[in-house]
Amino acid sequence: MLAEGALIEITAAERIADYKLNVSFSDGVRRLIDFEPFLRSNTNPLIRLYLEAERFASFRVEDGDLVWDDYGLCFPIADLYEGGL
Repeated sequence: MLAEGALIEITAAERIADYKLNVSFSDGVRRLIDFEPFLRSNTNPLIRLYLEAERFASFRVEDGDLVWDDYGLCFPIADLYEGGL
């Protein structure tokens, strides 16, 4: 669990499988996160666009955050750190 007030950033992310990313944090913690359940259960058509393999694979780490496009998809660091969405 992320301690309250902790300043954690994402330092790297690597695609492991279709919608699974291995995410590394500035404190050395690594999490394997499966984004597929979130993407498939979401009814927002703008989020469902990321079910397209090429679009999902276009993620980047920017300023300590994991983002897609022009922040079309991003998640709170605390949620990713705790392994959930």
